[in-house]
Amino acid sequence: MAVLGAVIAQLLHLALMLAAAPLVLGVVRWLKARMLGRRGTSPLQPLRDLAKLLRKRPVLAENASVVTEAAPHLAVAVTVVAIALVPSFAHGMAFAPVADLVLVAGLLALARMALALNGLDVGTAFGGLGAAREMSFAVFAEPALLVSALSFAILAGTTNLDQIGAVFRDGALGLRVSLGLAAVAMLAVALAENARIPVDNPSTHLELTMVHEAMLLEASGRHLALWDYQAALKLTLWLALVSAIFLPFGVAPAGTGPLAWLIGLLAWAAKMGTLCLALAFFENAIAKMRVFRVPEFLGAALLLALLAAALLFVSTGFA
Repeated sequence: MAVLGAVIAQLLHLALMLAAAPLVLGVVRWLKARMLGRRGTSPLQPLRDLAKLLRKRPVLAENASVVTEAAPHLAVAVTVVAIALVPSFAHGMAFAPVADLVLVAGLLALARMALALNGLDVGTAFGGLGAAREMSFAVFAEPALLVSALSFAILAGTTNLDQIGAVFRDGALGLRVSLGLAAVAMLAVALAENARIPVDNPSTHLELTMVHEAMLLEASGRHLALWDYQAALKLTLWLALVSAIFLPFGVAPAGTGPLAWLIGLLAWAAKMGTLCLALAFFENAIAKMRVFRVPEFLGAALLLALLAAALLFVSTGFA
């Protein structure tokens, strides 16, 4: 019975995340507009845009190869696998034994590779420029994420997301400077991964400042819909990841039944709403930095992650 509950919870989790992704993106956009005194588009607008784009055939460049066809499908597929591993309203789901933070980082790196190849495939100037910038940022972002995972592994004894969340949920860790450093480093990586301010501006139309959008200038129709959906999935994944690690309260055991799941779902929705509000406020309060300052920003995140891991290693070694 417990196995059946874990499987059902996993299926509900996956359906919830896939359905919520466009809504999360729409809520962030709506909140940003409301904070600036504008009416803003409906939170459901990303869903309408996806439905409109899915009805259109993609227009491919003459020199586009199979990479342009395969890249959006690969990016969406690996992001769906990654999002299935990050717990939301319940823990102990069917994929919990393989829900490893390092595995999630690897899947996100694979999606980034697909995006960069898509930008390079046609051979346009802006596509190549965006791909080069994306990979130069990844040189600092990926090690920072992995070192942050090492910090959590030192405390929890594992990189499994369920077990890391359980350690934070027990409250035995208390307040630690090292955990704060790891959290700041991870949040900086999250901003870079999702092309959010101050690293990138997802709503910009100025080609010389674009990173993520520059690699998608040649995408249209269903391909553009897949890329937009993948971006929404990735934003939802990162918000859920921050919630699972640093806000693990209110999460129901997978084998407890529908009532506990409902309570866990309400708690998860409240946490996601709070994180969306915090993201919207942060992006409205800060300006986008110059492209050439981004490696310094991510380098500082890597330094903070290394410092957190070193402090935790020394403190646990002498404990």
